[in-house]
Amino acid sequence: MITFHSGWWPYIQLAELALSSVGINSGVREIARELGRSPSTISRELRRNSRPNTGAYRPYAAQSRCDERARRPKPWRLDDPVLAAAVEERLVKNWSPEQISDDLARSFPNRPEMQVTHETIYQTLFVQGRGHLRADLYKHLRTGRAARRPRGQRFNAKGKIRDKILISERPAEAADRAIPGHWEGDLIIGSASGSAIGTLVERTTRYVILVHLPHGHSAENVRDGLVTTIATLPTHLRRSLTWDQGTEMARHREVTLATDMAIYFCDPHSPWQRGSNENTNGLLRQYFPKGTNLNAHSTERLLEVATELNQRPRKTLDGITPATALEKLLSNPPEPPVATTS
Repeated sequence: MITFHSGWWPYIQLAELALSSVGINSGVREIARELGRSPSTISRELRRNSRPNTGAYRPYAAQSRCDERARRPKPWRLDDPVLAAAVEERLVKNWSPEQISDDLARSFPNRPEMQVTHETIYQTLFVQGRGHLRADLYKHLRTGRAARRPRGQRFNAKGKIRDKILISERPAEAADRAIPGHWEGDLIIGSASGSAIGTLVERTTRYVILVHLPHGHSAENVRDGLVTTIATLPTHLRRSLTWDQGTEMARHREVTLATDMAIYFCDPHSPWQRGSNENTNGLLRQYFPKGTNLNAHSTERLLEVATELNQRPRKTLDGITPATALEKLLSNPPEPPVATTS
């Protein structure tokens, strides 16, 4: 008996094996059992490649039909103008292809023609001549590039912080995201000397707040910006803040005294310990590119960008937006944890 590799068999190999082992006159289930294939695979092969007038199955004719089909232009999913328009509408709002795919699946659960994978969206944008998406829409991707490329790892050596409390001492409730009010923070740095924007991300809801730093990112300016921003939060949303060990947080004790918010510091070179914030900083570079002067942006512009991010549906939130998630928390504030005694 002829044996083949365990992967996909070309039509002609499958056909010859069927003919040589059990014969074309055998039943579909018998052929499937002999070949170790599902009956549906055998049935589909016979249906697609048997001669239409006689029903006879010839392996070389089957291969010829397979080759002919392979040469035909394939219909592209986003050739559908209605689906393409729905994707474009979301792309211009700076939604990611994955967010678009998830949202279409939720919005049109019973209309498969209005659903598309995120990979198809990427391929349509990156391969010229495929689909009906405008060529310039790639600019709305987070990378702003017309082609994919692997991302390298970055490290930013920073100075030491005195009297810091490390992340290992942070309460367990912050790690599992079950209790809201635990935040991650960082800076995105611009080209002009001292230009920066502070970023805060709430771990449970992924809600984003941008901190205006018009006078630079010295420890004093960051302290003042954080105190002003955190003061706008209700008490039950001021549980903790996790930052990296950048010298801009040298005045962290003063921030804690003014806001009653505990501050914890990540281990060196461990950006994954602030995963939500790192992801958000990547999103923000779409609005605030590297090499630009971040001091040029007003408080109103920062609020506009934060609002747009907070109104994007998130897969990690089961499709709702950070703004909706935070609104639910504000309307139904959780009870503070009760201390237990042994």
